Amino acid sequence: MHTKKTQTRIMGILNVTPDSFSDGGRYSSEERLQAGIEKLLHDGADIVDVGGESTRPGSEAVSEEEELRRVLPAIVAIRKTSSIAISVDTTKAEVARQALAAGADIINDISGLEADTDMAAAVRKASAQVVIMHMQGRPRTMQEAPHYDDVVAEVNAYLAARIASLEALGIERKDMIVDPGLGFGKTVEHNLSLLRNLSSLRRHGCPVLIGHSRKSFLGAIVQVREPEERDTATALLSGFCARQGMDILRVHNVAATRQALQLCAALQQPGDAWRPEYR
Repeated sequence: MHTKKTQTRIMGILNVTPDSFSDGGRYSSEERLQAGIEKLLHDGADIVDVGGESTRPGSEAVSEEEELRRVLPAIVAIRKTSSIAISVDTTKAEVARQALAAGADIINDISGLEADTDMAAAVRKASAQVVIMHMQGRPRTMQEAPHYDDVVAEVNAYLAARIASLEALGIERKDMIVDPGLGFGKTVEHNLSLLRNLSSLRRHGCPVLIGHSRKSFLGAIVQVREPEERDTATALLSGFCARQGMDILRVHNVAATRQALQLCAALQQPGDAWRPEYR
């Protein structure tokens, strides 16, 4: 059994898509979906992030109807099993509305609520939390030639502007979570610059989410090709992010990340204060 929760929360990824870069097609049956949910819960996820549209580099958009067909059964299945917080990774307002009505708690919008002009109203009406992410370009083309004069300053300026715009539309800052968008229109060095300056994200007064799991920049650094071979690098970076006070880590391998966070917590606590309490 997993041990007690650490301060940094783990968002476990549940991609119900056929083409995600790491786990596309894994939950193609109801039995596999249920097994995936139970594993995330057993391994100690604090949040489950359901995705019905791949946002890997080069990916194409799917229809609203298809995305709903994928995500709604997953939300219902999670809610039958647990009261855990559910996030839905979508840029579509209607998907957000129906997902929240079905039991979701958080909308994780990679477009910073810019792709659909109705998204802000959908989030505000439900008093839901929302993840505001930075992305240069769009998934289909974002990795072709990303460029910044100062990636840290530009990402933070974007997040500050989006927070102000959304506050003007009636969304409270307490309901916002910011995400610098590692791998979304960024080179390896851009990602590393953001990671070296994680403390800069604190200026917004919002919880910070980091989505680094199995991404290609990790593969480039540790020289591994397959996404699942990047779990060790992901766990090591998870520990680093936790030590920097990041609030939420979005990952595929929840168990490995939980171990990394428990080790970091033990290193920060004197005496026997680290000893876990089993549930």
